[in-house]
Amino acid sequence: MCGGKGTRMKSSEEKLLLRYKKPLIEHVLNALQNSKIFSNIVCVTSNNAPKTREFVSSLGIDVLETRGAGYATDLGESLSKFKEIVFVTSGDMPLLDSEIIKKIVDLVDEENAWTSILIRKTFLSSLGLEAEFFVNYNNEECAYTGISIVNPRQIKNMETIKESYVVLDDKRIAVNLNTKKDYDLICAT
Repeated sequence: MCGGKGTRMKSSEEKLLLRYKKPLIEHVLNALQNSKIFSNIVCVTSNNAPKTREFVSSLGIDVLETRGAGYATDLGESLSKFKEIVFVTSGDMPLLDSEIIKKIVDLVDEENAWTSILIRKTFLSSLGLEAEFFVNYNNEECAYTGISIVNPRQIKNMETIKESYVVLDDKRIAVNLNTKKDYDLICAT
C-alpha cells in the first residue's frame, strides 16, 4: 500500500520517498523481493502520491491505481483484483526484511480469510513508538502493524470479514513511519 497522502508526516515531499538510507518504499520492495516467496509484487497507488507511483514504476514494479479514498477503501478496491492469497504491507516500514516476511507467512493459517499481524502496545512503547488504533486481543492492547495476509476469494463484503490475529513483537514490523516523530526517531539510529 503506497498511495496515501502522508499528511501526518508534515513534509512537502511524498512520505514514501523520504530517505532512510534510500527511499522508504524501496526498503519494503527490497524485503519482498529478497524473500523470494511472492509470484508478483504490486504497489497500490493513487493520485495522492504521483511521484511514488512514478518511482516504483521506474523500478519495474507493477502498479494498481485506486481512487485514493483512504487505506481501507483503497485496500478493499484493490483486493477485488486478486484471486490468490495476498500479503499486504504498508510501504512505510524501513526495517522490514525478508526473514521476518518469511516468518509471518509461516505463522499464518492460509485458511483464514483475513489475518492481521499485531504488536503489543507495551512493546511498541518500549521502542518509543505510538499507534493510533488498537485492538484488544487475548486481554492485551495490541496495535496493527500494517501487515495482513488476505484470501480475497473468501471476501464478499469488506464489512463482514472475520479477522484473525497473530501477535509478533519484532522491531522490524513495529517501525511504521506515520509521523515526523517516527521518522526522526528512526533517522537518529
